[in-house]
Amino acid sequence: MVEGRPSKTAWRVAMRRAAHQILDIPPVFVDPLAVRIVEGQTAENDLAPFRAFMAVRSRYSEDRLAEAVARGATQCVVLGAGLDTFAYRNPYADLHVFEVDHPSTQVWKRHRLDQAGIHIPASMTFVPVDFETQSLREELGGAGFRFDRITFFSWLGVVPYLTDEAFESTLRFIASMPGDSGVVFDYGATRESLSPREQAARDALSARVAAAGEPFQLFLDPNELSARLEALGFGEPEDLGAPELNSRYFHDRADGLKLVGGGGHLLSARVATDAA
Repeated sequence: MVEGRPSKTAWRVAMRRAAHQILDIPPVFVDPLAVRIVEGQTAENDLAPFRAFMAVRSRYSEDRLAEAVARGATQCVVLGAGLDTFAYRNPYADLHVFEVDHPSTQVWKRHRLDQAGIHIPASMTFVPVDFETQSLREELGGAGFRFDRITFFSWLGVVPYLTDEAFESTLRFIASMPGDSGVVFDYGATRESLSPREQAARDALSARVAAAGEPFQLFLDPNELSARLEALGFGEPEDLGAPELNSRYFHDRADGLKLVGGGGHLLSARVATDAA
């Protein structure tokens, strides 16, 4: 991390969300603040499938959040928030948003919000956490987070960069929340599950992110992951790959925007009501 700057991957994700608002009509994910927070710039030579995945994972997470609010969720934790804008267009009067990220990224984000004229509402709280030296539970608690309330966790663009130990620890924390709390995260399937062409594409992407100083560390087997979540106390998991996401969100688009390849997955799960 560079002091006062976001990670390079966080910046690229924000640029692709902004590009999606401009280049893809109609957008799968509508975010009127996406362009403002990146100063109106868009990613050069951006690939449509990457844009599509960045857009659909935000759309899917916010769809699941709406369901969590209907179940009684009053807190949303955005883990690895980057330049996410949900907290600044939150439509739920009783939902408090906690943005968790590295302190340097949050310093930079506050500056960008100020430059873009985006108001920080009273319904959101920044929670700076350096996961190498600080506890997520302790830092959230110190920021006013309530451990006795149904909570939704949005955990996008983070899991591939974690160790398995950090992934497991975060899942255990989420599973300790009251029943009907929920989580959405994206992950990459193990290399063995990919076709040779998909393996080559994965290898190229892995080399790029490693060169940027943020290497991939964790890939997961979809079948093993389901059992792992169940053992931790999660129920009703939904694991969607490209075919399912294309059918749900990109069907019959005139521009042909869709996901390609089988490596990227989105997963949602709820804390079982008898597990918390």
